[in-house]
Amino acid sequence: MGKYADKSVEGIYIWRLRSELNEALEKIDLAGVPLYVDPSKEIHGFWWLTSNPKIWSFSDIKIGEEQSYTLYNENGNKRRVFQNFLDAKIGDMVIGYEAYPVKKVVAIGRITQKNDGKAIFFEKTEGLSTPIEYLRLKEAPELKKMEFFVQPNGSLFRLTKGEFDFIMDIIREENPLKQPDTILLKYSKADFLRKVYMTEERYDVLEALLKNKMNVILQGAPGVGKTFIAKKLAYAIMGEVDDHRIEMVQFHQNYSYEDFIMGYRPDGADFKLTDGIFYRFCQVAANHPDKEYFFIIDEIDRGNMSKIFGELLMLIEKGYRGTKATLAYSGMPFSVPENLYIIGMMNTADRSLAMIDYALRRRFSFFEIEPGFNSEGFTNYQKAFANETFDALIDQIKLLNKEITEDRSLGRGFQIGHSYFCGREAAGCTDEWMRSIVEFDILPMLGEYWFDEPTRQQRWEKALRGVFDD
Repeated sequence: MGKYADKSVEGIYIWRLRSELNEALEKIDLAGVPLYVDPSKEIHGFWWLTSNPKIWSFSDIKIGEEQSYTLYNENGNKRRVFQNFLDAKIGDMVIGYEAYPVKKVVAIGRITQKNDGKAIFFEKTEGLSTPIEYLRLKEAPELKKMEFFVQPNGSLFRLTKGEFDFIMDIIREENPLKQPDTILLKYSKADFLRKVYMTEERYDVLEALLKNKMNVILQGAPGVGKTFIAKKLAYAIMGEVDDHRIEMVQFHQNYSYEDFIMGYRPDGADFKLTDGIFYRFCQVAANHPDKEYFFIIDEIDRGNMSKIFGELLMLIEKGYRGTKATLAYSGMPFSVPENLYIIGMMNTADRSLAMIDYALRRRFSFFEIEPGFNSEGFTNYQKAFANETFDALIDQIKLLNKEITEDRSLGRGFQIGHSYFCGREAAGCTDEWMRSIVEFDILPMLGEYWFDEPTRQQRWEKALRGVFDD
């Protein structure tokens, strides 16, 4: 109980506890409860920082890069809610919001220096691969008293811990963090060579090409394991098996810029500007500049590269990594991070495809993936079967590939790949399995290759089926 008095009244007032409260407190051990706040345990604040993307953008800032924000505008006048700039302390957390036309929370940051009378200093600690829409926060009852929503004029707004935690919960729903206790398996060149039937010399060339150009296309015949190799190559360069740092898509004739970078998508009765898969993955990679990230594109030659990449076709070049260009839809600056590698795959035996345009060839190195029947890895795999029928079939496939390579209308890009015969244990190497490969994979392909040469087709049908005759 106590007597109320305002600051204008002089005197001394004595407070005493109500008896029931006093009795309750006597039943609790308060010995471990400090009477005063420990000054060594600093309590950090929370802020909402708004950027005008027509002047500056959070995307212009790299992870860990310190930026200043002046306490006074260009006319020398104090910023709105000036006291907030004075109250911001080292270690305070910052929610980064971009105003119109973006209208999204796009980053998380931290105050790095107290104001020096001219500016405060902050760093960007994370860019959001999936930004949070303004309306999603504005319509939340938990944020109805948030300073920014009550009076949005200004740049730096105070957040309560509850408001900050609520916003962070939404951020993490859309931008989950990888579990820190996840144990990643190590992966080396030796692991690659055990799994992929390629010589060490060829691996060294492939790794050097990718690191030098940052963009490489694996081209080869059907069944040489291009997709398998792409993923294992990423593991080997990363030094660990981390699928969070790999993204994979498949191009097709209707794949578009809107799918890949950004575009307007239906949203109820309206349309909403939505980020594409490559744009989001670039944001993820930019958050971890010390680690390699890999974007893998299957059937890269089936897409219209100019249509899909748009203005980013220049930015994927190694010399332009980190360079910003203005995006067509949002009008905002964007760059492809320097730690992102692009691996494409294309099937050289697909007759339906037009020649790859020069714009694509200039930006990618092309690496031929050859059938690995003669590699040490496949030879060891074959020996483990100790199966005479399998040996005879592989001998016929090697002869077939020699004939395909020497055929002027085909060439080595139409050879039969080794992956048709991989992935089996000794017990699974049955005649039934081998027959199915011959009948349903290889012979139909030869029918397409030599559709106008029935005699040659029949000769190879007899040779391959003859492997299984007693």
